[in-house]
Amino acid sequence: MRNNWLLYFTGFVQVIAEGTGSERMLNDCTRLGIVTINVKRLENGAISFFIRLKDVQALRKVVRKHECKCTFHQRIGFPFLLKKSWRNFGFVIGIVLFIAITFLLSNMIWHIEIKGASPKTEHLIQKELDKIGIKRGTFQFLTSSNQTVQNRLMSQIDDITWIGVKLKGTTYSLEVAEKKKEQKSKVEGPRHLVAAKEAVIAKMYVEKGQPLVDVHDFVKKGQILVSGVVGEGDKIRKVAADGEVLGETWYISTVEVPLQTTFQLFSGKSVTKHFLSFRSFSLPIWGMFRNDESEYPQYAVERDERPLKFLKWDLPVNYKKETIRETETFHRKYSVDEAKRQAIAAGKNDLFRKLGKDVKIVGEKVLHEDVENGKVRLKIHFQVIENIVKIKRVQGD
Repeated sequence: MRNNWLLYFTGFVQVIAEGTGSERMLNDCTRLGIVTINVKRLENGAISFFIRLKDVQALRKVVRKHECKCTFHQRIGFPFLLKKSWRNFGFVIGIVLFIAITFLLSNMIWHIEIKGASPKTEHLIQKELDKIGIKRGTFQFLTSSNQTVQNRLMSQIDDITWIGVKLKGTTYSLEVAEKKKEQKSKVEGPRHLVAAKEAVIAKMYVEKGQPLVDVHDFVKKGQILVSGVVGEGDKIRKVAADGEVLGETWYISTVEVPLQTTFQLFSGKSVTKHFLSFRSFSLPIWGMFRNDESEYPQYAVERDERPLKFLKWDLPVNYKKETIRETETFHRKYSVDEAKRQAIAAGKNDLFRKLGKDVKIVGEKVLHEDVENGKVRLKIHFQVIENIVKIKRVQGD
């Protein structure tokens, strides 16, 4: 019996044969293909053996031809267990429902935890999570991947420098790092306003302090623009200089733009398929009858696979979603003049990323132009109006 454990799934029974024709009956069973297992002679002379459940009817026909009597004793296997369970139908249904409900609840989001964010940023994050379908009671495997959520929040909320997204059990946890804003706070003690970089003063507005430069003056880095020391003689006093000084600064950018570019774009057509996967085996559960990706001349496949859970444990079964998107190849060709315009625009965008959106580009000049290996390379000089103020405390305070 030890080598026939697979019989458990089809079922087998123990037969006790008594009478003078028992041996001949067993021989006929072998000739007719009835498999007999674990044949033994009992102390009272009877013969004990096991047969498969599907051979019971065939055995009865054989027994009628011999002078022996067969009785069925043990009934072992899944079919008998199922029949026994059917008698306790309510109890079995209760167990199945309990397991199913526990499984479903284990794979839902029941708490969203946001750490490191101010109340305002936390409210913005909650609103954005609602838009992408991440809320209490949502199935975890139907939400976007952690990387997708992270990219979405980073692109939609300007106050975030970095955000980490993790799923801990049924808790959606987000770690937030906000941008440090320069606040015009009440500075303790006297201070000067000095130049943060070389510039030509374009505009000044002094609220407190003694201006030491004027519009159109050239200033060097570290030079005092507005002094925190005011008055003369015995009336000298120290204040916290305050105001705004805008200066014209200069930047040189080197930008390359290819004259010909080949890139892929999505056409908008896609097929989504859902699977339950166990190791390398995948069982399709939805979308298997939709259009196959072979209908698309070009396509890209996005895969998202997540473990299913029961309480706090990860099951060896994963939920896998495959999205097959049709792609199209596009060839873009620029003339030299068009490539130059694109290079200048790219240089401006790069400056805005480095300096912020508050700066103003008032002029640009191409210092050097080169066309080589299918690329246009420009060296561009930009004139920028920006705030050049830097705070320096008055010595001796």
